[in-house]
Amino acid sequence: MSDATPPKASPSLRVAVSGASGLVGTELTTQLQQDGRKVLRLVRGSGSSSPGEIAWDPDGGTIDAAALEGLDAVVHLAGESIAQGRWTAAKKERILRSREDGTRLISQAVAGLDRPPRVLLCASAVGYYGDRGETRLDEDSASGDGFLADVCRRWEAAADPARERGIRVVHARLGVVLSGRGGALAKMLPPFKFGLGGVIGSGRQYMSWIALEDAASAMQFLLTRDQVQGPVNLVAPTPVTNREFTKTLGQVLHRPTVLPMPAFAARLALGEMADELLLVSQRVEPVRLQQAGFRFRYAGVQPALVAAVRQS
Repeated sequence: MSDATPPKASPSLRVAVSGASGLVGTELTTQLQQDGRKVLRLVRGSGSSSPGEIAWDPDGGTIDAAALEGLDAVVHLAGESIAQGRWTAAKKERILRSREDGTRLISQAVAGLDRPPRVLLCASAVGYYGDRGETRLDEDSASGDGFLADVCRRWEAAADPARERGIRVVHARLGVVLSGRGGALAKMLPPFKFGLGGVIGSGRQYMSWIALEDAASAMQFLLTRDQVQGPVNLVAPTPVTNREFTKTLGQVLHRPTVLPMPAFAARLALGEMADELLLVSQRVEPVRLQQAGFRFRYAGVQPALVAAVRQS
């Protein structure tokens, strides 16, 4: 286990964060504040904001752009949850619009400033690569097929106004974020604790994951690395198959994992979401992050799961 703490920066560093109340946003703002950064939260609303907050309304297309003037960095994490609720046509439209429209609104706002931030870091996802089996994927790999791949392409393209303004833009392509406090793992823990967990589908599909602490630390690290821009895979260097993940989680919890979920059952229960989130195989590697010198606190899934379960 190695130190993933980014280098100290000036306490005067000022960072605006959207989605600050989400799983990754909460951890990121905590880390930023612990390291002496001043955090301003983008909060939904078109009226006046409280101290430490910046009002924006992505649905209405409004943002207090003046409050972004002179900031050092903007981190954009807000977006409709992809894991809550069945993927109806309306739900898919909300997933896309919340990402594309929100990113474009922030990107256009910072592009129009007299003193824009040095960096705009926008969340993206490994869904960009689609279902790729055992192929090893890095940031230079082509985009894949499917709904989430299309969302990610449009999501990243929406930051073009900032890029064209000369602002350094980073797309943090997140894998499955492991935390006992929320996200996918928190939903898995109850059935696994009762011995009801098991392999999904064939179990051969690869899962690219990252511990919550490392996801936030990597984002903070990227804010200070002026040479890094474009897509960066925020995943641990050890992707695992669903079978490996299931076995390891069972061992951590001291529970059996003998109740498989066949692919047809997953599709029956979740529809299209099953193919895009549970049965998809993405063997993604964090090439650019490691080349930049980032060191993971949790490079292996077993210690990451132990830490996450303790926090649940």
